Amino acid sequence: MALLLRPQQLQRLASHSNPKKDRRINSYQKRKEHRVQTVRCGSAIAIDAPSSSTASVVRWGHSKVQGPRSEMEDEIVLRTDGGGLAGFSFAAVFDGHSGFSTVEFIRDALYDECERVLEGGLVLTSKNFKAIKDAIQEAFVIVDAKLITWLEQKGKEDNSGSTATAIFVGDGVLIISHIGDCSVVISRSGRAEVLTGPHRPYGNNMVSLGEIKRIREAGGWIVDGRICGEISVSRAFGDVRFKTKKNEMLEQGVEQGRWTKKFISRIKFKGDLLSASPDIYLVDLGSDIEFILLASDGLWDYIKSSEAVNFVRNELRKHGDVQLACEALTREALDRCSQDNVSVVIADLGRTDWQNLPVQGPNFFYEVSQALGIIGIVSLGIYISSILSL
Repeated sequence: MALLLRPQQLQRLASHSNPKKDRRINSYQKRKEHRVQTVRCGSAIAIDAPSSSTASVVRWGHSKVQGPRSEMEDEIVLRTDGGGLAGFSFAAVFDGHSGFSTVEFIRDALYDECERVLEGGLVLTSKNFKAIKDAIQEAFVIVDAKLITWLEQKGKEDNSGSTATAIFVGDGVLIISHIGDCSVVISRSGRAEVLTGPHRPYGNNMVSLGEIKRIREAGGWIVDGRICGEISVSRAFGDVRFKTKKNEMLEQGVEQGRWTKKFISRIKFKGDLLSASPDIYLVDLGSDIEFILLASDGLWDYIKSSEAVNFVRNELRKHGDVQLACEALTREALDRCSQDNVSVVIADLGRTDWQNLPVQGPNFFYEVSQALGIIGIVSLGIYISSILSL
């Protein structure tokens, strides 16, 4: 699905929480000790290229930290010089699961393929949205096909996968290509606007209902907000057991006692249960947009978009350092007991005099009403998705 968003047409998408995942730390002390060991700001993978003054106006920061997870499966890729994309900067957050192999492959392959299909950025500068959309969608599909071949040729079972949200920034526009549950938020004069909807198999918003419908039409089912009772995202790279090895996944389920042979005899797959086809958005970067915030769900499941924007603005007001603001935001997520790895990218568009910006505090009544609304929406969404799966 591709959407063209203009300032007067842009609709704010509600933030979504996912059902509580089965990640528990035995005690507060254990969580605290683990956090001390894992709160380290990781470096993004920067792809070297000649510098370009066209993209240098934007100030970038990035940070990734490992939460209580046993492995760090997030990755950030930055190409902020604009050299390979005709003045456009590129940033991507990958949130891996079930291993790091998928992230290891796509962290290089996705940018390379995007650069090829976008003809070194010429397609981006054309501002022909259909051509941009078609090219980026082609890149995602090609990378996923190459990845699956690579995973299958490794000679061992590899069930790894990864969400991916990539942004292209330049020439007064923001282009987003998105699969999974990372999210992009902009600060418009201090007001948070969520630009992406999470691809999850539960919820009563249009994105989630569309995902539920697609999964069921492909022959899949949803249990407790998870596809086949296993995975809580509905678009991702990799995850071969939901694409090319669906029948093997069914047989393994029988062996593990998760379902019966009678049950799988009724299953007729008609397509992939997970998709790597991205939603693509084009957003005009008007003069009132201060910064772009791209982050994994390890942040958004614990900090609301409005809180994150306020936090970043106040950090920049204190010191004006985008990198320090990124690092502070990731630490804040862990301080709020995030049970996931956290990755954050901030692009400050260089339009705001942060030193003279008044301190902005949270709107208590708005936050309470938003939190109560989200709880109700998620509960209703899980109920609806369960009914639709029957």
